[in-house]
Amino acid sequence: MKQSGLLPVLDESIDEIKRISGGSSDLLINRFVTGGVHCALLCCEGMVSTSVITEMIFEPVTDIPQQDSASELFHYISEELLLSTDRPEVTDYDELFRYVDSGFAVLIAEGMEKGLAFGVQGYSSRGVQEPSGEGNIMGAHEGFTETVRTNMSQIRRRLKSPELVMELMVKGEKSFTDICLCYMKDRVPKKLMAQIRSSLEDIRLEAILSTGHIRPFVENSSFEVFSSTGITERPDVLCSKLIEGRVAVLVDGVPYAIVIPRLFCESFQTLDDYAFKPYYATFIRWLKYLAFIIAVLLPSFYVAIVMYHPELLNSTLFMLLVEAEKKAPLSIVTEAMFVLLMYEVIREAGVRLPKPVGGAVSIISGLIIGDAAVNSGLVSTPLLTMTALSVLGGLVVPDLNPQVTILRFAFVIAGGMLGLFGISLLACAVLVNICATEDYGFPYTAPLSPFRRKGMSDTAVRCGIKKLQDRGFTVEEYHE
Repeated sequence: MKQSGLLPVLDESIDEIKRISGGSSDLLINRFVTGGVHCALLCCEGMVSTSVITEMIFEPVTDIPQQDSASELFHYISEELLLSTDRPEVTDYDELFRYVDSGFAVLIAEGMEKGLAFGVQGYSSRGVQEPSGEGNIMGAHEGFTETVRTNMSQIRRRLKSPELVMELMVKGEKSFTDICLCYMKDRVPKKLMAQIRSSLEDIRLEAILSTGHIRPFVENSSFEVFSSTGITERPDVLCSKLIEGRVAVLVDGVPYAIVIPRLFCESFQTLDDYAFKPYYATFIRWLKYLAFIIAVLLPSFYVAIVMYHPELLNSTLFMLLVEAEKKAPLSIVTEAMFVLLMYEVIREAGVRLPKPVGGAVSIISGLIIGDAAVNSGLVSTPLLTMTALSVLGGLVVPDLNPQVTILRFAFVIAGGMLGLFGISLLACAVLVNICATEDYGFPYTAPLSPFRRKGMSDTAVRCGIKKLQDRGFTVEEYHE
């Protein structure tokens, strides 16, 4: 498919274009004569704006005076006409199809081995709407869309500094997906940018359809329980990360941005923390830390204490648990695993089902499965309560839901096998893994490990905005 240049004979060039495209019906080839030169304008149906291409391309081009040659015609168009603000040159058929399929109109002419592309995109896309996740009360209600250039404009509206750099590149051997690298050039170390560019150059995928296709290339290849990169669908959140020296990757067709690197403490922070009073924001932040611990450890602690350490319970509570558990036909570990698995099945069904029938999931799970399981004695009421509290705690930190889900099962198994000793061993292993997690030399647990007192003003607590503005915090302080 690659050529040194476009074929100079127009008929042969059009035949080659038809051969490469396989006669695709959405490829429109409009032949015409302007300035005494035979030309053709190529575009993809549904990808261009009819009104824009008529006013900005058709009318000016067809009124061009007589020219002596095709080269003079292209020179006249380039120098005398402002047909589009985005006017790259096309040198081969790879570029031609990439521009046409991206919503450009490409002009080729008899006797020319290159073409002129004009940005006249007009494909339909979802407008800027409130993001479905990362809800807030007092922040902006705008989220990223599937169009990468719209997302770039949302970032530029919030950061009007010339230090903000956006680099567009194309990845995917078949999809030719536009990827935008965003960073503040005065905040990000040059070494980090070189490493990230090198990682993106290693992508040899045929198609890039989600952020999940990109993240493995910019993360550490070793096993990590928690992801060292994050995602966000809020432009204001992304801008705050860019100011701190992070790097963002936007993917065309995906309403999420990848943030490099990500810190563990950020999963417990929201934009509303900076809209409330510091004492209330600190309370909410510690409440999230507690909810995370409950989500991961509560079922396992219940299993371990009932099976191996009943002496930790007072007599009244112990007798209540004995009375509830003696009716259950299954072991406590089996009960806990069964209840947790049923919740995951119900949650997945609620996510994947169409919205009109999604209400049936809550009816079946709440009224039929939950009530019937308790009344039949298949599941004890205390265990169901502990599981519900654990699930509720996990909903407070949705960014960590995949990790919480797997760790919850792992800790239940460890607690059922070795009691509190098994939970302690697994907790140490997870803690070691978290502390060892890093991305391009940035520790995932910063500013807790390595400890930075300056970073604690927005981690352990949330200080006032006046104090934070003098902090001058960037993640470059942790770069090794």
